[in-house]
Amino acid sequence: MYIHWFKDITIKDVPLVGGKNASLGEMYRYLTSKSLPAGRQGINIPNGFAVTAKAYFDFLKKGKIRKEIEQILLQLNPQSIKSLQTIGKQIRTLILKTPLFKDLEKEIIKNYRKLSQSYGEENVTVAVRSSATAEDLPSASFAGQHETYLNTTGEEELLKAVKNCFSSLFLDRAISYREGKDFEHMKIGLSVGIQKMVRSDIGSAGVMFTLDTETGFPNIIVINGIFGLGEMIVKGKITPDEFLVFKPTLKEGYEAIIRKDLGRKTKKYIYAGSYNKKGGVKEVSVSQKDQIRFCINDKDILTLAKWGLIIEDHYSARNKKWTPQDIEWAKDGKTGELFIVQSRPETVHSLDTSKFYQEYEIQTKKKPILTGIAIGNKIGLGKVRLIENVNKLSELKKGEVLVTRMTDPDWTTAMPLASAIITNEGGKTCHASIISRELGIPCIVGTGKATKVLKNGQEVTVDCTSGAEGKIFLGKIPFKMKTYELKKIPHLKTKISVNIGAPEIAFQTALIPNDGVGLAREEFIIAEKVRIHPLALYHYNDLKDAKLKKIIAKMTIEHKSKKDFFIKELAEGVSQIAAAFYPKEVIVRFSDFKTNEYRQLIGGDLFEPLEENPMLGWRGASRYYDPQYQPAFEMECQAMKMAIEKFGLKNISVMVPFCRTPEEGRKVVKIIKKYLKETKIYVMAEIPSNVLLINEFLDIFDGMSIGSNDLTQLVVGIDRDNANLAKIANENNEAVKKMIAEIIHVCRKRKKYVGICGQAPSDYSEFAEFLVKEGITAISLNPDTVIKTILHLAKIKK
Repeated sequence: MYIHWFKDITIKDVPLVGGKNASLGEMYRYLTSKSLPAGRQGINIPNGFAVTAKAYFDFLKKGKIRKEIEQILLQLNPQSIKSLQTIGKQIRTLILKTPLFKDLEKEIIKNYRKLSQSYGEENVTVAVRSSATAEDLPSASFAGQHETYLNTTGEEELLKAVKNCFSSLFLDRAISYREGKDFEHMKIGLSVGIQKMVRSDIGSAGVMFTLDTETGFPNIIVINGIFGLGEMIVKGKITPDEFLVFKPTLKEGYEAIIRKDLGRKTKKYIYAGSYNKKGGVKEVSVSQKDQIRFCINDKDILTLAKWGLIIEDHYSARNKKWTPQDIEWAKDGKTGELFIVQSRPETVHSLDTSKFYQEYEIQTKKKPILTGIAIGNKIGLGKVRLIENVNKLSELKKGEVLVTRMTDPDWTTAMPLASAIITNEGGKTCHASIISRELGIPCIVGTGKATKVLKNGQEVTVDCTSGAEGKIFLGKIPFKMKTYELKKIPHLKTKISVNIGAPEIAFQTALIPNDGVGLAREEFIIAEKVRIHPLALYHYNDLKDAKLKKIIAKMTIEHKSKKDFFIKELAEGVSQIAAAFYPKEVIVRFSDFKTNEYRQLIGGDLFEPLEENPMLGWRGASRYYDPQYQPAFEMECQAMKMAIEKFGLKNISVMVPFCRTPEEGRKVVKIIKKYLKETKIYVMAEIPSNVLLINEFLDIFDGMSIGSNDLTQLVVGIDRDNANLAKIANENNEAVKKMIAEIIHVCRKRKKYVGICGQAPSDYSEFAEFLVKEGITAISLNPDTVIKTILHLAKIKK
């Protein structure tokens, strides 16, 4: 009467057994190997049963406490934390002192004995989970609102845990959550799930989402895992391991684990008592040996991801719409088996079907206190935080305006905290500019004196919406926002792709209208994820500097071969970008650091010469075939091979930067083809020789991507990082345009790819018009200018 086994429950039984138990029953009934045709592999779910919500309501009725609870709730002030605490405690105390009625006790004990017998044990250890009848709905998950009791053994402890679950319906957080969602407290029932405990206390456990949790990007499965019981993740006490698996190529049979990040797993929960004795859990330290290894292996990751697909597909078919899932899993440390212990609908992104783009407009007649070169088209405000050097970065707090002389790759990790960035130096293609664009943070560079004019703690407004000139105002300035519905953005004949370097923003960027990636930069991945000079990794065993070796050993601790560390990290970074835009083409440019930038990597000073003019020095193609650097370049090629062949991301093409002569081109292509047999290989058109000898270059490469930043500086002789020279000429200069027109016409004539990935079309709408009129195949833009440029070009076309 009060008990239903998982095999008898479906998702339709939410009113009877709550969302958690209904989902467990649905999966046990339809997705386990027992329920599928012979030979078909299903998911593993530990067996168990549910105490129904009717039992809870009868408990209130037979215990004669329902009216008393209703009277107590009348005194609740949901806006007062003290009121919540007082009311919650009164109701929980009332429930806990009320005995379970005898029929319910007998039924629970009878079925517990049956479950124990099925596992060949006298008193099987179980997890006792609360499952509310309004739980795991598409609009309200109730996740974490009610209690779970792990490692519960024996009849007496089980009955106690069931009553504790009943009382957890009135935890302060649960009362507050229901108030916020407008649920009536006394109409919500509580079912209790009693499930065979997986020995994850000596194994591992975690959660899995069948979409990207930050952006709602649908083609990714995110798996988090730790050692010990999964409750430690909920507590937020440690950083779990994280794995990203790409759905489309996983379905094709590839080992599509496109990212693996080792967490900080210093603590874990294990059983407090020995197995089959009085239960509970306790917190212990994780051994140093386990802290530096992943909690599950690649085979486990792929198995879990496939199960995630099975569960998502099942619920999507049942609901006749995409239904991404939030899943809990556990690995038994005794048997090595994996299990799914819970699944609920994801409730944040699955409901968000609207896609909008916002544009800003400042509203003031005040004069700015400072101006510079505007990056992006947004407005930011906050308190000034002056940072003198990278060692002081920890002083930056979220929402502050970062003010400094200039940034470099070491600053990148802190930049997302800033509401805006202001620098003394730099131009449109300096580090601060490029990273700010990709993060969508308003930035003003080349102010000349920001660190002298601005003071710590001043409230400022940073305006990048007034064209090329960025303006900094004292105080909070009002502004308007204009919103565009993405569905209404027109599609152009000219392909509009994006420039991107940071893998972390790839999924978000892929949601705007685009035709792929015209420039994926390796430099940001190397600077942020690798951080070590590739030759320091390649020659690790021969390094004489003991201190340096110790630093590298610590950073690469999960890899015996330090070369593998570079290959894996670069492959994962590139793959995250390629996956975000799959199956559209993603053009990955091989590393284009200059010697002064390579020297900033750990160990870089051992392998890089000091050059008077690094911009015109040992960079691009000239490095790749040089005997000193070629081993590092081959590691880059191996990373691309991993992304394409192991992960299945065949939408990747590669590009060679700063190739001065056709002879250089032939040498580099020969090396690339040792690893990438069928991948398209493009060359950057950024040196006058690329234009003057265009046919010779096109005999070697599959097409050209115009690097207008370098081409402009080399045609008109301007240092692109010098803000003082920016007024003399830019890409609209006739000499530059003649060069670019020639590239477009010859590539089109020879039926070769021709695109542009330089800064100009993002900055100058008239330059974008010029490119379209000349017949360019693709224009690659910074993410924050894509929609603005599409709308402008569509208007011109009309």
